[in-house]
Amino acid sequence: MSRPTVNDIAREAGVSLATVDRVLNARPGVRAKTVSAVQDAVARLGYVRDMAAANLARQRRYRMVAALPDGDSQFVETLAEALTEAAQSAVTARMELEITRYPAEDAHALAALLGRMAPQDVAGVAVMAPETPVLRDAIRGLKSKGIPVIALASDLPSTERDHFVGIDSRAAGRTAAVLMGRFAGAASGQILAVAQSMQLRDAIERRRGFDEVMLADFPGLEVLPTLETHGSDATLRAVVTEALRHARDVRGIYLLGAGHRALAATLADLGLTGRFVVIGHELTPHTRRALLAGHIDAIITQNLGHLARSTLRVLRAKADHAPIDEAQEQLRVEIVLRENLPPDQ
Repeated sequence: MSRPTVNDIAREAGVSLATVDRVLNARPGVRAKTVSAVQDAVARLGYVRDMAAANLARQRRYRMVAALPDGDSQFVETLAEALTEAAQSAVTARMELEITRYPAEDAHALAALLGRMAPQDVAGVAVMAPETPVLRDAIRGLKSKGIPVIALASDLPSTERDHFVGIDSRAAGRTAAVLMGRFAGAASGQILAVAQSMQLRDAIERRRGFDEVMLADFPGLEVLPTLETHGSDATLRAVVTEALRHARDVRGIYLLGAGHRALAATLADLGLTGRFVVIGHELTPHTRRALLAGHIDAIITQNLGHLARSTLRVLRAKADHAPIDEAQEQLRVEIVLRENLPPDQ
């Protein structure tokens, strides 16, 4: 039996080939009733579109954009390198990626950046940012233009984003709590929690998962209110120094995001290096060195190569209105200790 074609769909739905083309490519200007008729015909006929052939025939190129915060975060820099490497491998698939940076604490600058994007120039956007009202509006604006948007590394579930690419942050926080509780080895004491911003969804979910396990399994260890640094090394130094001055019995420090270098420097200046269990996130050049030196006990991380490749695959699928292989795009939560530290590439 021959495979159904667009001509078959047109006959089945009682519409023109041009209308079928507009529906398959999600172009505007088609009544909802007609869209439904074409989609029903596609389902009845079992039509499967060959997107590679269709895109090759019309010489389509995919220009994707990844919007990342600026600053000196080693995680963001390492992610940018992984995205660049993945994009170089995707050139043969007619894809190109532009990495653009925005001021990390300026949601309005990011919104303006997204607002300038047009569908004739951009096929899809990946965004790593805090979830704020202005960002929700900006993403809604992109969606109204037909530009797919995915959240990268930190989810944006209250927006109209199409997909999230990253690990389960709540599971990562729960994992950090198990390690903290067991490594601390004390029935009582206090745990400092330090985050760049509690507007970041990954920080919110990590703290949620961390608290769930600590309350259930290590009730004697009190997790203190989260100290926010807003990406400033000076702020981290000030809030951690002040907390250690007043806390009674600190046994560990949980760093929910960026700031490993500033924390290490602060503890060294206070003469407290090695005094506490330190659990953090993301394997970077600094956290690698800190693990080797014994200044950090464990890192909860993810494979950034997988994250970058998944980002491009999902953006391509969303641009093509194609299904996503959920199993292929699922990232694992990984635990890195000094004893299992992978070789430096």
